[in-house]
Amino acid sequence: MELGKYNTLEILRDTSVGLFLGDEEGNDVLLPNKYVPENFEIGDMLTVFCYLDYDERPVSTTLKPYITRNDFHLLRVAEVNNFGAFMEWGLEKHLLVPFREQRTKMVDGQWYIVYCYLDEKTDRLVASNKLDKFLSNEELTVEDNDEVNILFTRKTDLGWEVIINNLHKGLVYSNEVFKDISIGDKQIGYIKNIRTDNKIDVSLQPLGHLSLEPVAAKILQKIKDDGGYLGLHDKSDPEDIKIQLQLSKKAFKKGVGTLYRERKIEIREDGLYLL
Repeated sequence: MELGKYNTLEILRDTSVGLFLGDEEGNDVLLPNKYVPENFEIGDMLTVFCYLDYDERPVSTTLKPYITRNDFHLLRVAEVNNFGAFMEWGLEKHLLVPFREQRTKMVDGQWYIVYCYLDEKTDRLVASNKLDKFLSNEELTVEDNDEVNILFTRKTDLGWEVIINNLHKGLVYSNEVFKDISIGDKQIGYIKNIRTDNKIDVSLQPLGHLSLEPVAAKILQKIKDDGGYLGLHDKSDPEDIKIQLQLSKKAFKKGVGTLYRERKIEIREDGLYLL
């Protein structure tokens, strides 16, 4: 049974305050009445999230928190008091970010990316806004062209800083972003380049020959959605292509070439037509 994570536990007994659930090691935890399913039997298995209640006792819930242990997420500050900032994370008891774990002093009502972890000294789930403490590029677990999960954390002069697979830091250059991005957005990315100092460049589009199929499919779907015609061509303004397809002109031309070779479209002076 792990705090801060989902656990699949057996229903052991039904009491006046709720169900007690247990694991194979003999641990048990309360599932309060308000989360008890309408139909159940002793011995059934339930998947619940476990954390500490207001009295610091382990408790379980069927609610789904926005963030789990050892994960990063964008959360809103619900309250700031003498202990720190308390974040809304989808559960009744808010998640504490102690003052010592705030990169800058947090403000009530503002949004911040935080990391949730189990404090070894107190056995409590807490969060930190000092993200670099929980990231390292010293020993990389990714390689060039790998598909990865990325979280956008900060906009810089060069581009967007991202967290890769909850483990590493990376950068998406501004001139390779062709859609609106906000802090906290999550999506799939691709490892474009790993430098000698282990800094990682990330692409939002598949690389090399892998990019032709999804880009071509995206253009084809746009043509279909627009009734079989798309008013873009090789002389179109790159900004128009970016607005309509969130693609660079170079990627657009490659995708159009693929569709033309596969006889999916007809190219005319005024745009692309579905065959």
